[in-house]
Amino acid sequence: MDESTSSAAYDYGLRTPVVRKPEKQPEQLQSQLLEDNCEYSDRFIPSRTASNLESGFSLLSENTRRPNSSASDAGRDENSAAYTQLLRSELLGIRSAPADKSEDTRIRSPESKNLFQFHPSVRGGTAHDAFSLSPVPFQSSDLFNTPRKAPRKIAKVPFKVLDAPQLQDDFYLNLVDWSSANVLSVGLSNCVYLWSACTSRVTKLCDLGPDDTVTSVSWTKRGAHLAVGTNKGETQIWDVAACKKLRTMAGHRGRVGTMAWNGFVLSTGSRDHNILHRDVRQAQPYMSRLTGHRQEVCGLKWSFDEQQLASGGNDNKLYIWSLRSTEPVLKFNDHQAAVKAIAWSPHQHGLLASGGGTADRCIRFWNTVNNTALSCIDTGSQVCNLVWSKNLNEIVSTHGYSLNQIILWKYPSMNKVTTLTGHTYRVLYLAISPDGQTVVTGAGDETLRFWNVFPGTKSRSGSGLSSAMLPLGRTIR
Repeated sequence: MDESTSSAAYDYGLRTPVVRKPEKQPEQLQSQLLEDNCEYSDRFIPSRTASNLESGFSLLSENTRRPNSSASDAGRDENSAAYTQLLRSELLGIRSAPADKSEDTRIRSPESKNLFQFHPSVRGGTAHDAFSLSPVPFQSSDLFNTPRKAPRKIAKVPFKVLDAPQLQDDFYLNLVDWSSANVLSVGLSNCVYLWSACTSRVTKLCDLGPDDTVTSVSWTKRGAHLAVGTNKGETQIWDVAACKKLRTMAGHRGRVGTMAWNGFVLSTGSRDHNILHRDVRQAQPYMSRLTGHRQEVCGLKWSFDEQQLASGGNDNKLYIWSLRSTEPVLKFNDHQAAVKAIAWSPHQHGLLASGGGTADRCIRFWNTVNNTALSCIDTGSQVCNLVWSKNLNEIVSTHGYSLNQIILWKYPSMNKVTTLTGHTYRVLYLAISPDGQTVVTGAGDETLRFWNVFPGTKSRSGSGLSSAMLPLGRTIR
């Protein structure tokens, strides 16, 4: 056999003839695209579009899936959540549950439990995707068609301003408190005044005389009695309805700058570094003395379950106490300035917020259940007061030098919802209305300003303040 014959036979044995098909017309090509939706992947590499990645991710533990979960993960806004869902839909094939309740709910064949698929199934909407000009596939376009909630509008100006002559510009005092009966108490120099939010009526409760001044006020839970702390170290209990002093309790050697009620027990903090627990039903002035702080006690707050007392002092310490112990059960030493601003969360058990003074400027969050520090944010100015919203998971902080701001934060992301200004002195005093919609702030500029910052609950109506029912120009005395 000659060389040419051998080469031809060799080529014929190894090569496969190629059959050339006639080119299709555009109409035939379009019909072919509509009929043939299959995509074939390699036999060793699974198809990403058909694999059940949602069930695959569910096989992972929560700790493995989110090893660095933090408080900020829960604070994504609406736009970020929609974008995240779009990525999950397009990259992982995980579709969100449809909002329409009327979707077909007929019994279908159970899905395959195989983690990887090598032949993708035909999904609806492919014909639309092939000729759509939108970069977003047809199935994911529903994410953008969902109606969005209207953003909450918060007025930047107070709806009411009260003159408060001789309201002291002292960081360590607590001169404003709002009762559950919708009555605001304010300590002005040596007098205590009551302002009714329902009638706008002002009542002078007491006058301590020229030799003493009011240093703190605190309402009982029911709002029938008011505790008044004085510069001489006395604590007075007043019957508000009768405008009558019930008793005077001694025990402190310095001014009483902060107080907190726990049922019939009144806890008082003083410049003498001590905290006294007083049972107002007993004859003795106090039942126990807590000695832990080395400087003035300027912040006291009982938890909502009435099991833990948080105290802050000018020694930069934050202590947690039990009613049954005279030693602090927890000690937090992270603040670098006086701790006056203290607030327990009404939404989460054991969640405590605290704020530091001028040298610290930070709001810190603590878990008192397991003794851990959760997060910290530098606000840029002295933190004077903190209060949680009763209706939302948000917190309000008031600040001193140099901006004198009121800031509303979204917890746990700590994104600013809004910033309010108006005071010309540091905003030392803060209280919230019983319906949880309004906060009142006081400052050394001798004004009290009322702000509508929180929405009300749907079940309540007509119980809160309204800018339409209150006159703007009034004085508190």
